[in-house]
Parts: sequence; C-alpha cells; structure tokens
Amino acid sequence: MTEHTRRRALLAGGAGVTALATGGLWLAGRGSADPGAAAVWHDPPTPADTAPGTVPAQPGPPGVERAGTLTAANAGDLVKVTTSGWYNWALMDRATGEIVGSKNMHETNMTASMIKAWLGADYLRRAAEAGRTPSPAQLADVRKMIRDSDNAVASALWNELGGRATIARLISLCKLTDSEAGPDWSKTLLSARDTCRIAHAIGTGAAAGPKWTGYLIDEMRAVRGEGNFGIRRVFPAAEQPAIAIKNGWVQRGELGVWNVNCMALGDDWTMAVLTRYPIGLGMSHGVNIAKSVTTQVRTLSSLI
Repeated sequence: MTEHTRRRALLAGGAGVTALATGGLWLAGRGSADPGAAAVWHDPPTPADTAPGTVPAQPGPPGVERAGTLTAANAGDLVKVTTSGWYNWALMDRATGEIVGSKNMHETNMTASMIKAWLGADYLRRAAEAGRTPSPAQLADVRKMIRDSDNAVASALWNELGGRATIARLISLCKLTDSEAGPDWSKTLLSARDTCRIAHAIGTGAAAGPKWTGYLIDEMRAVRGEGNFGIRRVFPAAEQPAIAIKNGWVQRGELGVWNVNCMALGDDWTMAVLTRYPIGLGMSHGVNIAKSVTTQVRTLSSLI
C-alpha cells in the first residue's frame, strides 16, 4: 500500500454514502483439501521454530480516542448511514493506539464468525507455548475456519479451548474494555472499538504469538467466497490482498435480526463495523452499511 493512497487529503464536506435498504477435539478426519473455487492465494508456509516475530506497531497512551483528521468529538456526526437498525464503527491508528468512531462504539453486538480469528490465534499461540506444532490436518482445519468460515471447526475449537475461558483470555490479552463471553462462540459480545483492539493484537503478534502471526494474517488475507465483503472491498483492487479480514454474518430467527460484522487489519490501521437490524432486510443491508461507513471514513480520514 503506497504512502499517497494511505495518506489522502481531507475532502470538503462530509456527504455520506447511505446504505441501501491441543490435538483433542479436532476434526482431523475432515480432510485437508480446500473447498470452493480454484485457489487464488498461495498457501502460507508453516513457520520454522526460528521464524522471527513481526515488528509491532506501538500503541499510544491508553484511553486516547482520536485518529487522523477525524476526532472523537466529530467522527460520530460526520459518518452517517440511513438504516432502521443498529450499527457502530471504530477506526484505530496503530502507530498511536488512538481510536475514533461512532458515539456508540462502546456498545456490543454478537460476533457471529468474526470471532473465529481469535479462536485461531488462541489455539496457535497456546500450541506454541506448549511446545507443540499442529498437524497438517489441524492446520487445514484452521484454514477452513478462517478462509471459508467453517462452523464445525469453530465449535470444536471453542470446546477444546475451554469455551468461555478463551474469551476471558481474549479480554485480558487484548485489553478489551466492553466485551464479554456468550453461551457459545457465535454469541460472544464485542464492541467496535474492542474489535479494533483485537485486530491490532493480531497484527502485533500478541494474539497468535511470534511463531504463528504471519501464518494467521496470511490466512485472513486469503478470506474468500461469501465471507469476502465489507471494509476490504471498498479499497482499490490492488490494495485489497494486503488487508487481513474476518467477517461475521448470521440471521438469528429467534431474535428476528441479522448480525453482519466486519473486522479489518491494515498496515497502520484497524477498523470495525458492526450491525444488527430486522431480518427482513437481508444480509445485503449489513454489507452495504459496512461499505458506506468505510467509504465515508476513507473520504474523511488521512489514515486509510
């Protein structure tokens, strides 16, 4: 990503683009072939024990919440979306740790598949800490969970990682302030600003550890198919492959709502858009909210 594409001048006005309406419980027998369309991405190599860690972007003082040309005072007023539902968003400057976003960026939403990035990170980090290297079949399952959003793998990992205990580790390690565990992985409650903090922790190596961080980020860059929507798709085609993402989408019939959520990790920024709205509006409504927010933020901020 070039400097001139990341650092754009603030354009006049804030006209919004509105949205239109440990080896135990693993699925080793599931096979290692990638489903879906022909592969576009090269498989990231399994790192050697001596693989160097990434150089982290250093966070700034805790509690400071502003970034780029947006400020904590004006961000919630400048970015606007027309919807009958609920949404929030946040943007982190990874060089300073500063966050801006909607006035309700501290409010939480059920994550759906977005939390799978953490499940993969927690498993890989703990395996390395225990001196274990996951088998090829286990790595194939991690791949399916990240690239293709496989729910069965996520459920097996949730159980193996201790259920709600993995979310307790998430909150502690990523220094979250708003979020909490739910009864299962899909119903974990995250805020937009906490989602930015998770993406940053993945980028620094804190989430997956030095051995597996590059591997996990490459898998998140390789997200494809139905899960490849939202924040990343607003960027020019040449820039999209460098942006790591994990999205979540599910219609919850018992509640009558869709949850459509996006997390993105760039070189020097992270971003989140979370949505919840009446089920009759369909998945596309949440996808369009994420695209609208991202389009406006790219117009208003020099950061992305």
